[in-house]
Amino acid sequence: MSTYIHQRRAWPNFYWEVSQIADLLAAVRNKQGRLLGRMESLGFELKSVAVLESLALEIIKSNEIEGEQLNADEVRSSLARRLGMDIPGLVPSDRHVDGVVNMMLDATQKFAEPLNKDRLFGWHACMFPSGRSGMFKIDVGNWRKGPIFVVSGPSHREQIHFEAPPADTVEGEMQHFLDWFNTTTTTDPVIKAAIAHLWFVTIHPFDDGNGRMTRAITEMQLARADGNAQRFYSMSAQILKERKTYYSILQSTQKGNLDITEWLLWFLAQLEQSLLATDVVLSAVLQKARFWKQHNQQALNSRQQYMLNKALDGFDGKITAAKWAKINKCSHDTALRDIQELIAKNILDKDEAGGRSTAYLLKWEE
Repeated sequence: MSTYIHQRRAWPNFYWEVSQIADLLAAVRNKQGRLLGRMESLGFELKSVAVLESLALEIIKSNEIEGEQLNADEVRSSLARRLGMDIPGLVPSDRHVDGVVNMMLDATQKFAEPLNKDRLFGWHACMFPSGRSGMFKIDVGNWRKGPIFVVSGPSHREQIHFEAPPADTVEGEMQHFLDWFNTTTTTDPVIKAAIAHLWFVTIHPFDDGNGRMTRAITEMQLARADGNAQRFYSMSAQILKERKTYYSILQSTQKGNLDITEWLLWFLAQLEQSLLATDVVLSAVLQKARFWKQHNQQALNSRQQYMLNKALDGFDGKITAAKWAKINKCSHDTALRDIQELIAKNILDKDEAGGRSTAYLLKWEE
């Protein structure tokens, strides 16, 4: 009996019980349509900010699933520059951040263009601009040339969860996948996103970065499902919340037969939750837009813009002069001067709660 689905004779002829997924699929498609309609009413500027925040969330959380923490300010700044958006408090971004941003933008902004080997190799090179994954040199922009295992546990007691197809089959496996991905079928586009996710991550065609590539492909197909390059929700943010279950359902599906009903049900449930979570993103976008509209006539220096944006994005704790000086790498006196200017301009207020050091809060006009 086969150990993994890619070893089965019928691979990759997936099948599922349509009746079991029909209601959930209909609910998801309904929520997608309502969300797109709601976003259309926002106007160009707010819609652009919502796209920026959703893409930033997707990029940050997709990397976090793999245990990699990206600087959120750098991700937002890199996205803003590439989307041609003029937003306050942009910071420099390193080439690794720029690379993952370029990959996600290529996947979502050019969703209608065919996905091919060269494009995937370009994405892979974007993720690993140094040719290394951590300390290890990897084959960048090329199919893997060796076996690959998904394992956990200490090195002396590793548990193998999955073994990908042999390296010498990857070229053929990927050509089959790409032919299917680029061909219009009668399969619902959202179901196609779920299948693409499972199929690509099962092939595991690269030395490293397969999870992030999988989720970029998923976003590309979801953009096709929406018929819209503008992304307003993040599947990766939801997967991160359910990471343990995500790996468990993948493992059981990859060790099962080709009936992927359970995988589709799980995927659709997470997609539904990610659509519902857009209320949080939208609320933050509207609050941020309202704040900057109130203060768009104020002349602010780059430190002030940066710190105000951090506060609007959910600052860790309260603003203090010491924290201001540390984050901006400036003197305590400069920090205090920046803060006092903002108080004078009615943008910050002293926190009356007191404490060991004076703290400051954003001041909202009624």
